[in-house]
Amino acid sequence: MITVKEVTDKKGLKTFVKFPFSLYKDSKYWVPPIIKQELETFNKDKNPIFKDAEARFFLAYKGNTVVGRIAAIVNWLEVNKQQIKKMRFGWFDFVDDMEVSKALLDTVENIGRNHNLEYTEGPVGFSNLDKVGVMTEGFDSIAPMITWYNHPYYVNHYTAHGYAIEKAYSESTFPFKNVKPETFKKAQELIKRRYKLRALKFTKTEEVMPYADKMFDLFNESYASLSSFVEITDIQKEYFKKKFISFVNPEYIKFVVDENDKLIGFAIVMPKFAEALQKAKGKLFPFGFRHILKAKKNSKDVIFYLIGIHPDYQNKGVHAVIFNEYYETFTEKGIETCFRTPELEDNEAIHKIWKHFDPVVYKRRKTFRKDL
Repeated sequence: MITVKEVTDKKGLKTFVKFPFSLYKDSKYWVPPIIKQELETFNKDKNPIFKDAEARFFLAYKGNTVVGRIAAIVNWLEVNKQQIKKMRFGWFDFVDDMEVSKALLDTVENIGRNHNLEYTEGPVGFSNLDKVGVMTEGFDSIAPMITWYNHPYYVNHYTAHGYAIEKAYSESTFPFKNVKPETFKKAQELIKRRYKLRALKFTKTEEVMPYADKMFDLFNESYASLSSFVEITDIQKEYFKKKFISFVNPEYIKFVVDENDKLIGFAIVMPKFAEALQKAKGKLFPFGFRHILKAKKNSKDVIFYLIGIHPDYQNKGVHAVIFNEYYETFTEKGIETCFRTPELEDNEAIHKIWKHFDPVVYKRRKTFRKDL
């Protein structure tokens, strides 16, 4: 018999966070989160997303053994402001037992009905900067730190419980040697002269901070048309600045501004931390920090995390300016392989940006939906 219990204390929340460590203990490809950071993500006093969203966390038990987990999420900005009556769920992990996955999904569906919501969708996080999607292809490659990994059997559980594909995402990679500067070198000079633009270079994290709020504003503007978009609020900006910016090498943050110093384009690239996080085993101390700092300094693989162009400048070649900046930085650092985070497969604009680099899709993932 499967029993679903809501997490109501710190001990239960730690059990929730640590469940995947046992589920994936034999996996070469799963990347563990930092336990302390994951707990802070779910802390209503530390994560400002809870000003506009609510979440409940559940564990499934078979006898006294934890066999699954799920987070039930309502983003009230999405529901009330955008009129998208969605019941979100994420952090959905389970053993290969249909009764377990069904019990957890039933719990989420009931919460959605109680809130008069129209459908469930998952796995997703609280916002666009969280992880998204269940993997459907690419199980034999290591997961980046900013995506979920899952066993192949997960997909069968979604379909068996009446869920249909809602959104499709792909992740791609290309060797840095594929980047031919002649495809953007001359263009970026022309673009800068025509629109009176300049690229900003950073060597210290504190140099980035005066522009960080502008970056999140531009993120909101440039991603607003996407089907998965939920606005990032002012209070969330402060949280994300502390959570993400310190992780990123300042030279991997590229901004493009106009003659009035207005931000019109940005990109953030991160070193590939996956192997370092596997060595850290969920803990920063005593040795986890050492592995992460080593990867930050020496990794020859990078992940394109975010790229955004102001709507007034889209399709005007501004990305050529950004690519030129990265080409110079990556050449200096001896970067070998570039990876891209999950991108909606129907986002034609972003796919056109990368076409000259001959990227190869190495992972696919989906979110699934069920009407309530």
